[in-house]
Amino acid sequence: MALTILIAGGTGQIGSRLTEVLRNKGHQVRLLSRTPQGADQYGWDLKKKVIDDNAVSGADIVINLTGAGIADKRWTPARKQLLIDSRVDSANLLRESFQRLGYQPKAYLSASAVGYYGDAGDAWVHEYDAPADNSFMVECCTLWEQAVEAISAMGIRTVVLRTGIVLDKEGGALREIIKPMRFGAGGYFGDGQAWYSWIHHEDICQMYLWAAEHPEVEGIFNAVAPNPVRNIELIKATAKAMHQPAIFAPAPEFALRLVFGEMADAILFSIRASAEKIIQAGYRFHHPDLESALEEIFT
Repeated sequence: MALTILIAGGTGQIGSRLTEVLRNKGHQVRLLSRTPQGADQYGWDLKKKVIDDNAVSGADIVINLTGAGIADKRWTPARKQLLIDSRVDSANLLRESFQRLGYQPKAYLSASAVGYYGDAGDAWVHEYDAPADNSFMVECCTLWEQAVEAISAMGIRTVVLRTGIVLDKEGGALREIIKPMRFGAGGYFGDGQAWYSWIHHEDICQMYLWAAEHPEVEGIFNAVAPNPVRNIELIKATAKAMHQPAIFAPAPEFALRLVFGEMADAILFSIRASAEKIIQAGYRFHHPDLESALEEIFT
């Protein structure tokens, strides 16, 4: 059955691909935008707390991918507040619109991040595990998910996808890894032993489609491939997939913190997230292992 799906944050890296996936399955997609253009785009403004009610009315599923880029700029106090506000305020504005209109979608699907777990070392982390520390990403993700809980409390089916590193050569971490690689330099971070929980861009889009189409799916899931790898393994596997000879060398932690400050947490923290729950719920991965995922990306 065709669904009407509203996406907030639909013009970003994941949202653009997801829109295509949903439309290819016959679903009608609406996009919330600060500068709407076209019949399927609707305006909203988080600062002014305004939203086009026509976007929400009649939407079967609401997907919220909104959030300022975690690694786009150094984490000044103002930037950290923006990272939180862009996530929390978007959820709150959508919730308030549901209440004002007296309309509830069939489901609300939200992004979150595996940064929720903090620097967890070598241990596997599952959805029921508490964060390992009180770092900024833990704070940000906790507040993000609390905003979703308020929507769940209205009786709306909610799904939270704690997303790992999305592998996509057009954006995100992989694009940054590729840049020096083209010159034969493979830089890994710290001692290279931090666990990276990753996911192919096709799988993250298919997860949202799966969650939208299956009304029995509810709760928090780690949106990660079942085979996380250490940072140095990701760098070497990328070079292999690119057929790019490279000299591998570490970027020491002290240097990374000197350059990036607290934002270095995003690349130094070790998070070995389990995909067991989402597999048991019925999701089947298109790209479960890193080598084949990278081969598809670079072919």
